[in-house]
Amino acid sequence: MTSTNPTPAGQGASYAAAGVDIEAGDRAVTLMKEWVGKARRPESIGTLGGFAGLFDASALKGYRRPLLASATDGVGTKVAVAQRMGVHDTIGHDLVAMVVDDLVVCGAEPLFMTDYISVGKVVPERVASIVKGIAEGCVLAGCALVGGETAEHPGLMGPDEYDVAGAGTGVVEADEILGADRIRPGDAVVAMGASGLHSNGYSLVRHVFFDRAGWSLDRHVEDFGRTLGEELLEPTKIYSLDCLALTRATEVHAFSHITGGGLAGNLARVVPDGLHATVDRSTWSPAAVFRTVGELGGVERAELEKTLNMGVGMVAVVPPESVGATLSLLGERGVDAWVAGEVSERGDRGEAVALTGDYAS
Repeated sequence: MTSTNPTPAGQGASYAAAGVDIEAGDRAVTLMKEWVGKARRPESIGTLGGFAGLFDASALKGYRRPLLASATDGVGTKVAVAQRMGVHDTIGHDLVAMVVDDLVVCGAEPLFMTDYISVGKVVPERVASIVKGIAEGCVLAGCALVGGETAEHPGLMGPDEYDVAGAGTGVVEADEILGADRIRPGDAVVAMGASGLHSNGYSLVRHVFFDRAGWSLDRHVEDFGRTLGEELLEPTKIYSLDCLALTRATEVHAFSHITGGGLAGNLARVVPDGLHATVDRSTWSPAAVFRTVGELGGVERAELEKTLNMGVGMVAVVPPESVGATLSLLGERGVDAWVAGEVSERGDRGEAVALTGDYAS
């Protein structure tokens, strides 16, 4: 027979005693309202606090055959750096970049995003700081932040731990979808410079800097011109509006968002059977952080290139006659861009993409 001990009066179990603070969650919502309000589009309907985000789809009536595109992502273990730094207002920017720049690859205009923030303990100011970054990223991407969820998970996560994820929706005309079927021999591969490591490969990067080299986040690194922590938290560049501007100004056949898998792996996703893209490493010099990871960790170049973006965050594949307009427009918009390679018949080459030469010093 199982016996139970009665709970003393006034000491009954409660949600708060189990580690979930509903009042703190309510305060977090109050603090984030200002930032969410800045990330709106004319089609946004309602205010923060509802059960679902609303977006006026009647705006799609102007399309001939609108197709909705969706993407979801997170920022991986970069959140561990933000937590150690105590800097939480940039990781949301990274989240938006990872989602909207996947959407724009097919030519879709990002319309709206929702976010999911899981925390070990709700600290209202910290949650609001994360949402601030998400809202600011949405503004840069031209999309609305229509809703989200903050979940407190005591016991599964430490009180200072959190993770973020997001989902986005965009729209593209059916006959304007970009991709492999548009690419032709002779097309140019135009690279767009990355702002840094972006949000991929941080498990390797953290292992090299922290475990192998024993560097601290406040260590000033001469080659970086700032501390290690500042370098690692550099926000991911958001290319969506730049890419959309290109599609409206000149002919573009495809985009490739350079994330996990590196330049060759991601570009191969849009190179059709029978064609081959050659990318010349000598056309650019990766930022110091990539070289430093390789040297400190003894990481072979092939491993670096399949893990990190190596200085290229987005690629546009354009016909030869569009190269001039592409480089000019991106330059006007402050995007570092250059012709990094070309597309040709594959012949007997088995791989879709080959990186050739050595990086410029």
